[in-house]
Amino acid sequence: MQVATDFLIIGSGIAGLRAAADLAALGDVLILTKADEPAETNTGYAQGGIAVALGPDDSPALHAADTLAAGDGLCDEAAVSVLVGEGPRYVRELSEWGVRFDGEADGALAFGREAAHSVRRVLHARDATGREIARALWARVSALPRVRFRAGARAIEVIVRDGVACGARFIEHGRIGEVRARATLLATGGAGQVFLETSNPPIATGDGVTLAWYAGARVADLEFVQFHPTVLAVEGRPRFLLSEALRGEDAHLLNAAGERFMTRYEPAGELAARDLVSRAIAREARRTGAPIYLSMAHLDAAWVHDRFPNIAAACRAAGLDLARDRIPVSPAAHYAMGGVETDLWARTSVPGLFAAGEAACTGVHGANRLASNSLLEGLVFGARAAIAMATPPQAGGLTHGRVDAAALRPVAATDVPDERALRTLMWHDVGLVRERAALDAAVPVLEGWRRAARAAWRLAEADPALWRLVSLSTVGALVARGALRREESRGGHYRADFPRRDDVHWQIHIVERGHVEAEAPEQ
Repeated sequence: MQVATDFLIIGSGIAGLRAAADLAALGDVLILTKADEPAETNTGYAQGGIAVALGPDDSPALHAADTLAAGDGLCDEAAVSVLVGEGPRYVRELSEWGVRFDGEADGALAFGREAAHSVRRVLHARDATGREIARALWARVSALPRVRFRAGARAIEVIVRDGVACGARFIEHGRIGEVRARATLLATGGAGQVFLETSNPPIATGDGVTLAWYAGARVADLEFVQFHPTVLAVEGRPRFLLSEALRGEDAHLLNAAGERFMTRYEPAGELAARDLVSRAIAREARRTGAPIYLSMAHLDAAWVHDRFPNIAAACRAAGLDLARDRIPVSPAAHYAMGGVETDLWARTSVPGLFAAGEAACTGVHGANRLASNSLLEGLVFGARAAIAMATPPQAGGLTHGRVDAAALRPVAATDVPDERALRTLMWHDVGLVRERAALDAAVPVLEGWRRAARAAWRLAEADPALWRLVSLSTVGALVARGALRREESRGGHYRADFPRRDDVHWQIHIVERGHVEAEAPEQ
């Protein structure tokens, strides 16, 4: 099964759809999405909103300052400048395309406040902003005659010929297919499923990083994982994200005695950066030996239900009232700051291969993403990717300020991993708090699992479950290796044995150059 197109996009979230919207004027576009429904993406799970400097008391410079502060000394300032400078234009465009952001009574846009923002700058559509943006983009892109979708098609390999990416292989209905394209965009979203506890949907398995790494591309900053402080933590119920916007609207974090505790650990209290709140929750739970709760009982109940209808519904399904009850919460893996290394035009180190959105690493987030900058990143860099994909293939400039990681250590042969065992290991040993002994033990185990899963998949390429294990084990091994190497604490990466930030030795980006395999023969 062979297919030809001008532009191939892997993933149908905000970055992929925004790129497709422009590429359709330049050639044929094929979008592969492994979900059975193209709308099932990480974008649809983004609740809080999209941060953009459009308010009367805001500016791109102020947005940049907040982004740099959250990034904890590791943001690429040029990338931040692009994000905050071009963001207003592209968000206004979303409104023109039919995105229904919430407004004030006088018709002005309503801006929410979230942690680590100095002003209210988060546009929202109740508590389902990502879903509303995806709806409007899907309506626009699906109507374009030169755009085709293949749902239930899982990309498994980037095709590289003479050092240039020229398409991808995929599994669809138990068969292997191949797409040839002059430019390929990885817009596959995040990797939260690598961890046992996550706010991410089942599709978030880090496929973009895996595809790029096996194509020989560079990946960067993978040790920086953002753990969201508040997911619904009810025994027997799926984890459900309780948006940053709740605390932005004055929700309180309480211990089992009903006491607010955040200022014991952080001067900014509930509005401290996500990594700080997450660790504070973990410390208070350890100190008290009891659960931690989120409460909005001091606010108007009708307003709470109206402002956060989807979160209220999820709580209701668990037998709780968001407006009146104490809601049990705990941290969970939420967002990958690292990914496939790109320049400011989404170009990777492999000509013809591009990446945008959470799958990419432009350096815009540094060590810790500012809340609600993720949708903006996908929007801005998805649009930039389309511009670059229309030009002849060229490699990105990807070496400034970077350091390549050491070679892989030898590991013993092992069996194909059990997914739950892999995710449990990552959660306990490579999670919220890290230290050398656990990482030293985890890295060879994960590397052995990666090799075993890859070898098994090579014998049964049409097995999507095996490919899922390849992706989880590959990303897990890369995250653990970066976490072991970085001997400091910064942003989303916390080492109990190196608890302080060390700019002298570690104000750098750890990069892995991909594992290049023999090119497949021409069919």
